[in-house]
Amino acid sequence: MARGSSRGPGTSPRRPASSRPSPRAKAPREARSSRASRDTATRTAVNGAAGAGSDHTPLAAWRGRLNAARSNRRTVRRVGLAVVLLFLVVLVAPTLRAYVQQRSDISALRDKVAQQKVTVEELQKEQARWEDPAYVEQQARTRLKFVKPGEKSYTVLDPEVDQRDPSVAHVRESTDPWYDTIWSSMQAADVPANQRR
Repeated sequence: MARGSSRGPGTSPRRPASSRPSPRAKAPREARSSRASRDTATRTAVNGAAGAGSDHTPLAAWRGRLNAARSNRRTVRRVGLAVVLLFLVVLVAPTLRAYVQQRSDISALRDKVAQQKVTVEELQKEQARWEDPAYVEQQARTRLKFVKPGEKSYTVLDPEVDQRDPSVAHVRESTDPWYDTIWSSMQAADVPANQRR
């Protein structure tokens, strides 16, 4: 076998020297490409500044993207703030409701305590009256009909009632015969209650 055509494990195919760029040639090429990209960016910036009203320049496109990203950030922040506020409302609402309920209960209990204080004061006054022997004697005479030894007590069983008492309805005495009264009451019984005069 020919020596130059065999490829062994340690050999690599040889390329002509002109096809491989040398490291020295690579550095100026990179410098030129970076310089060209800087020039392009500068031209784009100048064109963007000169034609700020036109939306066809790459700078305007980038500005649009940045504005969209900013608005997206604002939207995300607003949504996040709304979620936090909703969470706080859900967290605080039961506590606030319990607080309001307890405040109303406390005010109701204070009113009840005030009413009970008035009742207690009245009962204390009555208790003080019952400690007076004259009041006890008066209550025993009126309520229990007690008398002292040697006294006579009189009780009226059927007191005369005033004939013109306004609390008692005055019944008109009719001069009709008794059978006319019975007949009219029978006729009134046949008429329904809602049609009576």
